[in-house]
Amino acid sequence: MILITRLEQYTLKHPQEVLLVKATLGDEEDIVVVFRGFSSSLMRSTAFDPDTPVLPPSATILSVDRLQGPYDPENPRLIEGDLNGEQMEQMLAQAGV
Repeated sequence: MILITRLEQYTLKHPQEVLLVKATLGDEEDIVVVFRGFSSSLMRSTAFDPDTPVLPPSATILSVDRLQGPYDPENPRLIEGDLNGEQMEQMLAQAGV
């Protein structure tokens, strides 16, 4: 299962959280918001079909910020920031996803 799908599942189990995902797609950077099981890119268009992953399997996730929902870009409420791959895996394992 691709990581973005697991992050979506995490937010279904933790609906009070918003995940801000920083990723690269080749030479392009992207920032994706994940909330209540759905993902949306803040930097490029997002497919209308919710079954289409926002990030392809070839994307590299650089870090994840856990924020208190609802997300306010003017005043984000950080729970935990700059989670790396190992920390993300621990978070997802604890959530059972």
